[in-house]
Amino acid sequence: MHALTDFFTTDYGLLSAAVIAITLGMAGFYTRYFITHIREDEARERARLAAQQQ
Repeated sequence: MHALTDFFTTDYGLLSAAVIAITLGMAGFYTRYFITHIREDEARERARLAAQQQ
């Protein structure tokens, strides 16, 4: 319990919490960004291949 008190009440604990939150936010953003672009590239390539076959 003392560790949680230190984590949320001290300056170094709050900065650690901020870094953890920012890191998790960046991980979520980049995951969504990469998945979106992978799907767009896949759709573009499928359309290109379909146009080539016709």
